[in-house]
Amino acid sequence: MIESNHHESVLFNESIKGLNIKPNGVYVDATLGRCGHTKGILNNLGNSGKVIGLDQDMEAINYAQINFPDSRLTPIHCNFSNLQDTLSQLNLLGKVDGILMDLGISSPQIDNAERGFSFMKDGALDMRMDQTQTTTAASWLRDSSETEIANTLFQYGEEKRSRIIASTIKEYQKNNDLNSTLELANIISSVVRPGKKKHPATRSFQAIRIAINDELKKLSEALEQTIDALSPKGRLVIITFHSIEDRIVKQFIRKHSRPKQLPKGLPVITNDESECLLKDLGKIKPSDEEIKVNRRSRSAILRLVEKC
Repeated sequence: MIESNHHESVLFNESIKGLNIKPNGVYVDATLGRCGHTKGILNNLGNSGKVIGLDQDMEAINYAQINFPDSRLTPIHCNFSNLQDTLSQLNLLGKVDGILMDLGISSPQIDNAERGFSFMKDGALDMRMDQTQTTTAASWLRDSSETEIANTLFQYGEEKRSRIIASTIKEYQKNNDLNSTLELANIISSVVRPGKKKHPATRSFQAIRIAINDELKKLSEALEQTIDALSPKGRLVIITFHSIEDRIVKQFIRKHSRPKQLPKGLPVITNDESECLLKDLGKIKPSDEEIKVNRRSRSAILRLVEKC
């Protein structure tokens, strides 16, 4: 059995309730991870229900196959930006009753130093979600210019000291190979003051991870594909953990939940061109009790929509 590295699913009850699970429905857990949300879905399904579990991390797929030998679950190794193609191959496009997307990184990924996501443990500077891809955090930092690094830290991490961090990284690389997480964390900490609640390297590590995994582009692509994937009245649950990805989700919901604007002067008509594709059902934040139990939930926001 693969070590579980216990992962507490954020907003678990709210997610399951939001999916409005039908006993014989078809559901997609687009971020399978350690199957926390998937287990909740399976517990509410009947014998003919289905869960398609997607994850770009092969460790998650292996974990599901070993620990959840359930005929109703189909784990598939792919990024959720391949949602439409995957469902087409399964003849399930337009037949899905609910999709769950729990964004960001999981506790097992953070806690495993070898994966390179943590600035608290020494490990290889990797950060690849999909370990079949070639670009690691170390190779990206080596091959990127000072300007490229600075722009990435500012855009994806909202790091105000992005330029001095990038300059210090490149200066260090003149005489040293930069291959470990603690090396990078120490470089950043030398020029960034610690915040009240955040480690100096938090924003930079987030930005580098987003960049090498192309997370925001893939998120935007996946969101657009959910519309054709869902059946009428199908639900989409999205959990975000930082303002940048939440902004993308908000813009997607706003774009498809408002009637198309017709030119002024035209008569008001009701047809497919003017109807909304999605109904915005609101957002939920973790309770104080959940934040106390699971500190990593403190920045989470759940957004819920229904296909019209």
